Amino acid sequence: MNKSACAITGHRPKSFPWGYNEAARDCVLLKQVLAGQMKALADRGMTDFFSGMAQGVDLWAAQIALDLKKDRPAVRLRCVLPCEGQESKWPAPAQERYRSLLGQADEASYVSRVYHKNCMLERNRCLVCVAPSLLAVYDGAYRSGTGMTVRYAKEQGREVITIDPISRDITHTGGR
Repeated sequence: MNKSACAITGHRPKSFPWGYNEAARDCVLLKQVLAGQMKALADRGMTDFFSGMAQGVDLWAAQIALDLKKDRPAVRLRCVLPCEGQESKWPAPAQERYRSLLGQADEASYVSRVYHKNCMLERNRCLVCVAPSLLAVYDGAYRSGTGMTVRYAKEQGREVITIDPISRDITHTGGR
């Protein structure tokens, strides 16, 4: 496990009241809080940010990590991907964004070369395994990939920093 690493997880756009509208005031504010938490982690010595590169929070975090890298050359964006072509059914602009971010990443690894029913779960568990901290944009929904990842991180004794996507309240559990 990389002691200077933080994995990031969060919901897909369809889970938010604003959906895919990233210009919505609440989305802009949430991204600012996410960026603030990632900056605070970088100030604490976290240099490696791991993203699963799904639409929504994962891609936002990837962009934030790349932005942080401009002033902090030690910052690294590391992508843990569930399978090749995970973006293939996304809308064209989302595919372009994904490929652009992936092309700027310091590292990309695949859980599987081909899609299978558990590759997303395996990706999420891999994210938890590589980092002592998990930063999650999480609304508390039990039946979600983000919820499963948060629970797994807690079971593994990881520090979990949670940002509520609506209130933008931040909670810390476990770890340090």
